[in-house]
Amino acid sequence: MSDGDLKGGAWRVAPSQYAAGREVPFALPARPLSRYLAMRDGCRIALDTWLPEGATGPVPAVLILTPYYRRFAVAPGSEADAIPNAGKFIRYLVPRGYAVVVVDVRGTGASFGTRDSFRSPREREDSREITDWIVAQEWSDGRVGATGISYPGAASDFLASTGHPAVRAIAPLFAVWDTYADNYYPGGILLKELARSYDALMVAMDHDRRDLLKNYVYYAHPDLRGPHPVDEDPDGALLAEAIREHLGNFRQPDFMGEFRFREEALPYDPSFSSASFSPYSVSPGIRPDVAVLACSGWMDGAGYANGAISRFLTLRDNPVHLLLGPWDHGARCNVSPWRGGVTPDFDLLGALLRFLDEYLMGRDTGLRDEARVHFFALHAEEWRAARSWPPVEATERLFLGAEGALSADASRAGGAETRADFAAGTGHGTRYERIAGINSTTYYADWAERSAAMLSWTSEPLAEAREMTGHAVAELLLASSEPDAAIFVYLSEIEADGTPRYVTEGLLRALHRKESPAPETYRTTWTFRSFRREDAAPMVPGEAVRIRIPLLPTAWRFAAGSRIRLSVAGADADHCVQVPHGRPPVLTVLPGSVVELPLA
Repeated sequence: MSDGDLKGGAWRVAPSQYAAGREVPFALPARPLSRYLAMRDGCRIALDTWLPEGATGPVPAVLILTPYYRRFAVAPGSEADAIPNAGKFIRYLVPRGYAVVVVDVRGTGASFGTRDSFRSPREREDSREITDWIVAQEWSDGRVGATGISYPGAASDFLASTGHPAVRAIAPLFAVWDTYADNYYPGGILLKELARSYDALMVAMDHDRRDLLKNYVYYAHPDLRGPHPVDEDPDGALLAEAIREHLGNFRQPDFMGEFRFREEALPYDPSFSSASFSPYSVSPGIRPDVAVLACSGWMDGAGYANGAISRFLTLRDNPVHLLLGPWDHGARCNVSPWRGGVTPDFDLLGALLRFLDEYLMGRDTGLRDEARVHFFALHAEEWRAARSWPPVEATERLFLGAEGALSADASRAGGAETRADFAAGTGHGTRYERIAGINSTTYYADWAERSAAMLSWTSEPLAEAREMTGHAVAELLLASSEPDAAIFVYLSEIEADGTPRYVTEGLLRALHRKESPAPETYRTTWTFRSFRREDAAPMVPGEAVRIRIPLLPTAWRFAAGSRIRLSVAGADADHCVQVPHGRPPVLTVLPGSVVELPLA
């Protein structure tokens, strides 16, 4: 089925309806104005400025800060898309009256410098200076917004955190709030394959290795010729010099391996930790009048939806809108098993336009009268609206019982055990591939086979359909034969015909089981952990402890006649490191273990 925004009547005016009635008075120029802009330390940053053709007065600007090339050079006469990353925003927003400025962040594309991190404090200061330049241009009306998917989305948080008075609205789309927990260390467990594959992508781009870049479907067109030089560099000599500097960029597996504990400083720089490249750490600098559109998908990596929700909860004094759809990273796919097609029908650009028109251009779009939260219920295949998060606050407790039963009857509680299989994994059609730039179009198609070997508990068939919205929580009374373990918890729907459907998952390294209050900069409605060294503690082998594991959020309708299944495993060899190395633990789940489900 479709994920179109008219399904469910969640909006007074749906994004597609707003976009259909919005005039398009200008044209897109054939090419942008392109130049270098020198930063405070002399580093030259490449930027493209796309101005609405036909506009006679100053216009607001939308800034996109990207490490994925502001623009490619292409073979003469080629039809290849020179702007595969920012192009959708440029082509849509510029004819509707916005200037779009796209920047190669330092150490990438045609920009000079080296990268000591992603979204480093140096990049944050660059964004402030670039904004100073924008508002000084004769075409600028003094108002600046920022957007982008993934890295550019989080970069818009960093821009707003500078407190620059020109910044009025940001739309961080599919963007982390905490790079540690939302991205590379979910549950404190390193995603080894993400670090490796993302590093390969960035080497291909930063070093202009076209032989490697063609392995990524987004950049596979044979006519792409590396980063486009700026106008003042017609022979590409400056570009070649910049790319030579990029050879000194950080390498992702080595870099991420330094951050085993959240907010622990680098050994050579006491001021730099995982907080340094995470938006939450600088969020107090975001002025309360800056509007925010937080957007993610239910299959968006290892925790990007958590990031969008925490952004919504943390910036509670701002005008914030939360949008959660049936999408993977970047909404490249509708991930619903019941979809009508792979490509989403939802008008995401229409939603972005209405947001920018309201808060950046200053139009009355009616957006302030809409509910602040919109989300898509999978299996129901409809959009829902809510005034706050979570939409469902009450939970139902189902006990993990004897002989694999899952029920509300506490008297049927039972235990079971499993040895972690360090060769087992969830495959390659999962929520994790897309965040590494790997093309995925079908999700968990082999879930029946993958989940069959897991320790599982299954409910009786449901008498009526039940809709779950928010974070399920598995509360396990657990013992391990080793002093550490990785605990993976999966929720499935077993349809009446026996077909298993992956719903969501949660994971936790037992070392990090201690809970703590969520800080003001990272508000949650689910179990929070610091993942700091001082809160880490090995388990006592054989001694049972109660561990609460929040599953990633979703909105999912379990059909009448379906059963709910909870599964536990001790490894995901396809994505995560072993815990502990070479010592597969025996995990014993004891009576008294439950799962809490936010069911309506």
